Amino acid sequence: MFENIQTRIEGAIKRIRGQAKITEENIGEALQEVRDALLDADVNFHVAKKFIDDVREKALGQEVQGKITPGQLIVKIIHDEMVALMGSTRSAIAMSAQPPTIIMVAGLQGSGKTTFCGKLAKNLKKQGKQPLLVAGDIYRPAAVEQLKVLAQQITIPVYAQEGKNPVELAKEAIDYAKRYARDVVIIDTAGRLSIDEEMMQEAENIKNTVKPHEILFVCDSMTGQDAVNTAKAFNDRLAFNGVVLTKMDGDTRGGAALSIRSVVQKPIKFISTGEKLDNLEAFYPDRIASRILGMGDILTLVERAQSEFDEEQAKKLEQKILKNEFNLDDFLEQIQQMKKMGSIRDLLGMLPGMDKALRNVQVDEKALGRVEAIIHSMTKQERKQPKIINGSRRKRIAMGSGTSIQDVNRMLKQFEDMQKMMKQLTKGGGKMNALKNMMGQAGISPAGMMPQQGRFRR
Repeated sequence: MFENIQTRIEGAIKRIRGQAKITEENIGEALQEVRDALLDADVNFHVAKKFIDDVREKALGQEVQGKITPGQLIVKIIHDEMVALMGSTRSAIAMSAQPPTIIMVAGLQGSGKTTFCGKLAKNLKKQGKQPLLVAGDIYRPAAVEQLKVLAQQITIPVYAQEGKNPVELAKEAIDYAKRYARDVVIIDTAGRLSIDEEMMQEAENIKNTVKPHEILFVCDSMTGQDAVNTAKAFNDRLAFNGVVLTKMDGDTRGGAALSIRSVVQKPIKFISTGEKLDNLEAFYPDRIASRILGMGDILTLVERAQSEFDEEQAKKLEQKILKNEFNLDDFLEQIQQMKKMGSIRDLLGMLPGMDKALRNVQVDEKALGRVEAIIHSMTKQERKQPKIINGSRRKRIAMGSGTSIQDVNRMLKQFEDMQKMMKQLTKGGGKMNALKNMMGQAGISPAGMMPQQGRFRR
């Protein structure tokens, strides 16, 4: 995410390292490069110009004090201006005091609108809400069926009626939600490949009929400036409350994220980072700015970990480690928890400096799957007592898992190293302090081993 702009800004900052003071002369070329990086990232021209002017105004003449270098100071100024550009603070969905809360989702066809509806429903269900999905896109082939399939995965009802126009359908869905105590209604509206009057009029009619508490505009972040222009057109007609940026995992530029709020004056509320229903993040401007500048995003990493771990399970795991009873069954369980958090590269990219370290490295995303296959090919006794796995057993396990003996040896060595690490972490009062600080008491201690297990390829 944001690899291109990150590389260019790093190069710009190098120009003023070693200087005692930031001056017009030494900052000029650096800011010109930052400006070019923003335009390359498809940031709106006027937004890029204002951003550079604001950075220059705040940076000029500032003395470098103590151990702070000009490079560090300019990074802080750029970071702060990026945060301001993207909205400063997190903007959450406004829930109605009188249920149901009505959320209308709009956007062009192909932007990931229907998938987002499913992701949002799952996200709200985790928060204790009772969502209802409304299949309001009656034009796109299989759109209704797609929403039903997504809803089935998360056991959430879908309101769909053949032969009804979307306005009537939305109105009936609200009555249905009141009758069956569904406290959030998410209406998936129709899209088109491009903006047309018929689509806009229908969206306006739905808005005027059901009076949604929130209107969310979904756009494909990879379209850059086009996403911003589309957002402006939708906002002029619907006056939406917030933006959802999809396909952020494939966006190496970041133009939409940096431009859209400044142009439409509406906050980005969510970003979608993959196809799975768990791949939805609340948008925090400060965290995204940190990612763009290669500082990582530890808070989001911790939150992902916390959302997947079971507190009781974590306590049991800690006790097993204290008693030296942690085995390959427990290891497998932790791997499965980690996989729910996202791709290896995505997780590593949230660690400070790792985006840069991984820039020219291909991360083997199938590594965890191989580890799972190896463990599944073991007997119950072998999982509980890995020390009994001799040469002939390793050969059988490799054949059963479709891997090599070297893969089996590597996995067992990693497991052994991890056990030693855990023993060290449990010393000093019997508390897993280091792990808990790093992963937010997430109970997914093997995560520290997985990057090595992943066998990076150059």
